[in-house]
Amino acid sequence: MEHTLSHPKHHDHEEHGHDESSLKIFGFWIFLITDLILFSVLFATYAILKNRYNGGPTGQELFEVPIFVAETFLLLTSSFTSGLATLALKKGYKQNVVGWLIITMILGLGFIGLEVREFITLVNEGATISTSAFLSAFFVLVGTHGLHVSAGIIWMASATIQLARHGINEVTERKVFIVGLYWHFLDVVWIFIFTVVYLMGVM
Repeated sequence: MEHTLSHPKHHDHEEHGHDESSLKIFGFWIFLITDLILFSVLFATYAILKNRYNGGPTGQELFEVPIFVAETFLLLTSSFTSGLATLALKKGYKQNVVGWLIITMILGLGFIGLEVREFITLVNEGATISTSAFLSAFFVLVGTHGLHVSAGIIWMASATIQLARHGINEVTERKVFIVGLYWHFLDVVWIFIFTVVYLMGVM
């Protein structure tokens, strides 16, 4: 009789856990939509201001092809390794997931390192955020993306630590899956930055 009474409670607990997980995933999609709106506004602003140099340097004069190509290579490669982590997650290979996430974070740190170096070089050349409307739009757009990547690395590190400690369960699986989606979103945004800002800037 006791077993019969406890079963519905266990079932209710599973239902509650599933509903909570679905709610958190839904909340993530809302967050992603707001981020998409943010970047859409920044891209629109850049499109309006990209030719307003105020007598200052242009993108063709400032952008170094090897640097932004290397940044793109690192970030797109990190998207691939993030995908491998998700694949290993579905197969239940905890160590592989942790390994691929660590590689993804290292590639992300490499990307941030190159971006910081690029910004420092530009500032040392006198191309600051206040030099022209073009550079203001550039620094805000690219810098905002860089901050998002940095936040993504911290988020991924947190998910990796929890995964290493507690193994693959409903909570850690959801967190790794969500941070993977976020990382892919940032890669898509970068492809637009690579095309609209850098490629069109040097041509």
